[in-house]
Amino acid sequence: METVFVSRYDERVKLVEDVLKDKSSLSAEEAHVLAIRLLRTLEEVPEKVR
Repeated sequence: METVFVSRYDERVKLVEDVLKDKSSLSAEEAHVLAIRLLRTLEEVPEKVR
């Protein structure tokens, strides 16, 4: 059995992607792209504002 590394970033993308798919009619690809855009946007918000 082989161990597969999954980064924390990939885990966050998957989490957001799953929420988007569950709560909307987005396709898997659309949810994936939007999840990445959302996470990048959130990362740009200064920590004091978060």
